[in-house]
Amino acid sequence: MEANYSFLQEPLNFPKFDFRIQEEKNGKLSIFDALRKKYLILTPEEWVRQHLIQVLIQKYNYPKSLFALEKGLKYNQLQKRFDVLVHDRNGAPFLLIECKSPDVKLTQKTIEQVCVYNKTIKSPYLGVSNGKQHMFLEFEESSGKFVQLKGLPIL
Repeated sequence: MEANYSFLQEPLNFPKFDFRIQEEKNGKLSIFDALRKKYLILTPEEWVRQHLIQVLIQKYNYPKSLFALEKGLKYNQLQKRFDVLVHDRNGAPFLLIECKSPDVKLTQKTIEQVCVYNKTIKSPYLGVSNGKQHMFLEFEESSGKFVQLKGLPIL
């Protein structure tokens, strides 16, 4: 098998979940996405995304029907794709999350990436995670800036 799946052995800062993983004909692994109801190629970023989705659903009771995953958006004529967007119960954007591979450090640049996507989406909450570190931000009306939260926002 050519692909490197060492990231599966790395401990993530998430509870343990049972995922359905299968080997494809080409030797690559895929993971079942319970929201999209299909198998997706298992990449380090997808591994983080699937964990984060399960945390939101199982621990924070976010309804599955409010998720949008890997949808396209346009920013300054550029086609981009966000990782996870959770809508509120009225259908408005609530929480926009960018997932990174566990070996990618969360930096100001990572935060700026999700902020750029949010210029189009206009979500009051943002998040970034590499599976080891998670950072969540809330838009503060008074300052017009995002401020860091201690944890996930409650829907």
